[in-house]
Amino acid sequence: MSTIQILDKQTLSEKKYRLQLVNFEKPDHEGGFHNLQKEVYYRPDTIAVLPVDEKNQKLLLTKQFRLATFLNGNDSGYLVEACAGIIDENETPEQTVYREAEEETGYKIENLQKIASAYTSPGGVTEFQHLFMAEYTSKNDHPKFGGLKEEGESIELIELSFDEALQKLTSGAFRDMKTIVLLQHFFLNRNR
Repeated sequence: MSTIQILDKQTLSEKKYRLQLVNFEKPDHEGGFHNLQKEVYYRPDTIAVLPVDEKNQKLLLTKQFRLATFLNGNDSGYLVEACAGIIDENETPEQTVYREAEEETGYKIENLQKIASAYTSPGGVTEFQHLFMAEYTSKNDHPKFGGLKEEGESIELIELSFDEALQKLTSGAFRDMKTIVLLQHFFLNRNR
């Protein structure tokens, strides 16, 4: 039985997703109870996938505008990142990966491999993300942009050679956690 007691929840916003101020009580390591207050943002669960073309030694990433990064010091607001998206109701993480990869990149992926699932920002966000690797076949005439126009998406497709991606990873050029985790997994397990 949990020793965490939820005392009160106050909804602060429900404009896009629910934001609540939660008052709760929890014990410390000595058994003493403390009343605490945290804001919790109830974001849906998500997926992220790193498409890999082993034959042509390429990785497929996206570049898109992220307002939160712009508001927190990213001058352009753009990030290079792995393809990602929200899991729709009645959809499995795997179904979402296939849908999002095609919507964002225009590529069909194959041989999906789940590598991990984790909370994205456990201090205040409920989002749980499923991370995948997949295969794709690079084309010389691939489109420059993807995304759904009706959702305001203008996603630039970024293909990097394995060497370029490794150099950017080790130099700290990537600023997106899911992308860093997927690339680290790829390079750590590549020759196994």
